[in-house]
Amino acid sequence: MSKKVLIISFDDVEDIELLYPYYRLIEEGYEVHIASKNRGVIKGKHGYEMRVDLAFDEVNPEEYDGLIIPGGRAPEKIRIIPKVISIVRHFFENDKPIAAICHGPQVLISAGVIKGKKVTSYIGIRDDIIAAGGLYENKEVVVDGYLITSRHPPDLPAFMREFLKLLKK
Repeated sequence: MSKKVLIISFDDVEDIELLYPYYRLIEEGYEVHIASKNRGVIKGKHGYEMRVDLAFDEVNPEEYDGLIIPGGRAPEKIRIIPKVISIVRHFFENDKPIAAICHGPQVLISAGVIKGKKVTSYIGIRDDIIAAGGLYENKEVVVDGYLITSRHPPDLPAFMREFLKLLKK
């Protein structure tokens, strides 16, 4: 039985923050699904189009071993969707790896799961993390239990290294 990873996103995602993890996971033998508001295609900030496998409402988080939340402008658009919040909370409540990069932690803030957690992000949402009770650290990757966070695209190698370590446990 192959391990499955879910990526949640929407239009205006930071393209490389979705594509790099997507292909890296496939390379490691994982089954990867992209979920968004609707099936079809989402378009990244830099014009790349990515196929959406599932609408958020179709996602059964129990089927997945890990969750990735890429950044860009997508997190601010999906953080208000109740199904997205329930997906994120499922992963936290069941100690499954969650990796959020750049603006991805905005979704964690809205899900109410960041308080007391060590987190990094794009510097522009540092104050939001602190206001939500997160313990901000300006490092390429921060791991706190099953939560992995990074700041921006140059951190992707460290981000995926740590996410893969947790998935393989």
